[in-house]
Amino acid sequence: MENHTRSLGDLLNLIKYPSITEKAINLYGERQYTFIVDRSLTKTEIKYVIEQLFNVTITNVKTCMLPKKTRRVGRSIGSKPQYKKTYVKLKEGDSITDLFN
Repeated sequence: MENHTRSLGDLLNLIKYPSITEKAINLYGERQYTFIVDRSLTKTEIKYVIEQLFNVTITNVKTCMLPKKTRRVGRSIGSKPQYKKTYVKLKEGDSITDLFN
């Protein structure tokens, strides 16, 4: 595998959580899984961490930066932070079953 500037332990903390939405669950049949990750991660780092964490082979990684949203609660107006979402596609026959446990 490639040499990374960050260690695996540091990278594990930057994968925040899997995205469990209706759209994400519909993609499970196509072997695509969705994660919310830190904005500083690159596609190669995301691929390396998820392959090591779940012992699967990833064929494709897509990322998108979701915009900052304003939110109003009562009189005060705040904002939800900008975050990065990643879609990973697994090799035929692989699956991640640990997300449901």
